[in-house]
Amino acid sequence: MATMTLTGRVTDGPSGFTGVEATPEWAAEIKRLARERNATILAHNYQLPEIQDVADHVGDSLALSRIAAEAPEDTIVFCGVHFMAETAKILSPDKTVLIPDQRAGCSLADSISADELREWKAEHPGALVVSYVNTTAAVKALTDICCTSSNAVDVVASIDPDREVLFLPDQFLGAHVKRVTGRENMHIWAGECHVHAGINGDELTEQARTHPDAELFVHPECGCATSALYLAGEGAFPAERVHILSTGGMIDAAKAATSREVLVATEIGMLHQLRKAAPGIDFQAVNDRASCKYMKMITPAALLRCLTENRDEVHVDPETAAAGRDSVLRMIEIGNPGGGE
Repeated sequence: MATMTLTGRVTDGPSGFTGVEATPEWAAEIKRLARERNATILAHNYQLPEIQDVADHVGDSLALSRIAAEAPEDTIVFCGVHFMAETAKILSPDKTVLIPDQRAGCSLADSISADELREWKAEHPGALVVSYVNTTAAVKALTDICCTSSNAVDVVASIDPDREVLFLPDQFLGAHVKRVTGRENMHIWAGECHVHAGINGDELTEQARTHPDAELFVHPECGCATSALYLAGEGAFPAERVHILSTGGMIDAAKAATSREVLVATEIGMLHQLRKAAPGIDFQAVNDRASCKYMKMITPAALLRCLTENRDEVHVDPETAAAGRDSVLRMIEIGNPGGGE
């Protein structure tokens, strides 16, 4: 009866499923349905707080995909964007993978298609392709080695220095890797996450000026990552308080932080987990408008619909999945698989 009452309120609109609030009744019904379906619920760090709180596991996309592969449940409900659910399916080909709203895309993953990558590879025969985990299954299948934001430097450094590297799709992460490794024969695709690209250097500089005792947690996808390093390099902000981190790295750094205040440059959903990890610290967004509309499409109504109707299932054809799995496993063999993004 509870399910019928709640699901009857679900409304489908252009921005996603609405009509259901995250009440204790809703949370109890989500847990009941998950048990009934033998499903585990995974939620990315950028999800709505109420989705994070009802999930069995919260983290970055690669960490969650690896949890999915090891989970005893045979159904994975991935509360994130589409490429993340694809990655879970690649690593768990025999499990049913559901995403609460298949329309939840990703501007970064969409910034390069498989056809565009084929053309780029043809222009650089012999080059080795390094793809950020934030890519579609079709792009992963054309990739030599995947990387995460926390191990991208290690992955590129592991490649023969005489070998050309095609790095994709994020131009800001690529610039960070090129700066750290000093590699000249590295070509970078001009893709970006629209949310991270919108966190600019002027905002960061102003926030740092008005919060001189804070630490800075900056995601390498951000347009302001270079500005953060510039502030540290010029002595405008203490270098030991500037941290370029993946989302998983931010959680670890939060637990070790000694400052009472931390400025965070990434999607605002991250603040929820940071505040839970270190409740004594005041975490503030560098840009409080940095919210991903795609991540926020996984609403309480969408999750309820997903579990009630067994929708939407994510499929990756076996050949694509096998090739994509190889690129992820090569990364893991290098060591330090770290956080997803």
